[in-house]
Amino acid sequence: MNRLPSDETFKISSFCTCGCEKCVAVAVTSDGVYVRDTKDADKATLAFTPDEWSVFVKGVKAGDFDL
Repeated sequence: MNRLPSDETFKISSFCTCGCEKCVAVAVTSDGVYVRDTKDADKATLAFTPDEWSVFVKGVKAGDFDL
């Protein structure tokens, strides 16, 4: 994966309505998907290939991560 996307590329879910900045921001690019913590955008950004992200999203939808 190449360099990180610009700040403007990152999006926050519409479900993050608390205004407390305790959410994650996601950027989808042609290279892959990037995820970072909105509390501190200068911390490490996680990078996933499109296939990795697809498997993760399928797991979320299937309830694999429910508490």
